[in-house]
Amino acid sequence: MGDVRLVIAECQVDYVGRLTAHLPRARRLVLVKGDGSVSVHADDRAYKPLNWMSPPCWMSEEAIDDTSPEWATAVWVVTNKAGEQLRITVGEIEHDSAHELGVDPGLVKDGVEAHLQELLAEHVTTLGEGYSLVRREYMTAIGPVDLLCRNQSGESVAVEIKRRGEIDGVEQLTRYLELLNRDPLLRPVHGVFAAQQIKPQARTLAEDRGIRCVTLDYDKLRGTESTEFRLF
Repeated sequence: MGDVRLVIAECQVDYVGRLTAHLPRARRLVLVKGDGSVSVHADDRAYKPLNWMSPPCWMSEEAIDDTSPEWATAVWVVTNKAGEQLRITVGEIEHDSAHELGVDPGLVKDGVEAHLQELLAEHVTTLGEGYSLVRREYMTAIGPVDLLCRNQSGESVAVEIKRRGEIDGVEQLTRYLELLNRDPLLRPVHGVFAAQQIKPQARTLAEDRGIRCVTLDYDKLRGTESTEFRLF
């Protein structure tokens, strides 16, 4: 992992690939992360970028030419393995800094999520007949997968466990699957998104990406009956 680079500059952004998208000239934050990803942000939309390129991708710089706007000072070209490009035409740069963040310990799950992971590892056939556990907290370059399993066909399955299943969790599992499926010893790697509650939007996104959703019954996994509606 390299440094994280933060650039605030006047820029226009053009995405060229399966579709085209254009962001006209404005002051924006360009974030270049140590994993190679590049994202362009405005001062809204919370954490969501206006446009981005996920790794593996590579950034190069082109000199301006007669086709460049008169205000341009450089063109940064981010290209992924599919040949798609994010072309950032840069004007005045107000801030440009690089920072070494070091190794991140990753997200620490709360007590319920940690216990769900432990219980599901012990009762992995909850996910399906013939499932077996390979390992808990299977480490990848971008963090640990909660469970790595084998299904009844002997194929790898990455399992992400949440208390509340939301879109962020599906995105997290998607990144793990993209990385794991590059490993010839593991692929094909399927995905299971397991949670006590799964929001409809998260379920729709997961199923659209070929990820199976499993709703977990915490009390059943613990081997106890729910007391939610009991008076005594």
